[in-house]
Amino acid sequence: MLEDQIKNIIRDIPDFPKPGIIFKDITPILKNQKLCSDIVDEFVKRIKNLEFDAIAGIESRGFLFGLMLANKLNKPFIPIRKSGRLPFKTIQQSYDLEYGSATIEIHADAFEPGAKILIHDDLLATGGTVEATSQLIEKMEGTIAGYSFLISLDFLNGKERLQKYSENNFSLASYQ
Repeated sequence: MLEDQIKNIIRDIPDFPKPGIIFKDITPILKNQKLCSDIVDEFVKRIKNLEFDAIAGIESRGFLFGLMLANKLNKPFIPIRKSGRLPFKTIQQSYDLEYGSATIEIHADAFEPGAKILIHDDLLATGGTVEATSQLIEKMEGTIAGYSFLISLDFLNGKERLQKYSENNFSLASYQ
């Protein structure tokens, strides 16, 4: 089963980026081309009935499978980056984190108003960054078609936080 393969290869890194956090390191997956292909194929299966115009990937690990998925589906890829990292005119959204605040941004011409956007990231935890991404897309008059995640930490209730933007929430490996 794909979920078991993903869970078996992910490394747990204790106390990163701060004490008490167990970081789910997906980089070992990237050494396995077949597993990467299987992951993209499974995402395609799960979102096949979803109507969307582009995929927005959240910096930085959301770029990895988000771009592969966009290419496989022949959809544009939109990078969502930390403030100050995009070279053209941007729209920003600030939000609170468990340990401070952050700002993300998108190019002002990333999509046309009314576009339906699938948001992708490697991991859903509390949902703060993904919610800020949703707000950013809505600020630009886009619609959230859904979400795709490699991993979901369900015990942190991030999915509930995103339901007001879209009921379409897909993850390949969940931790209860």
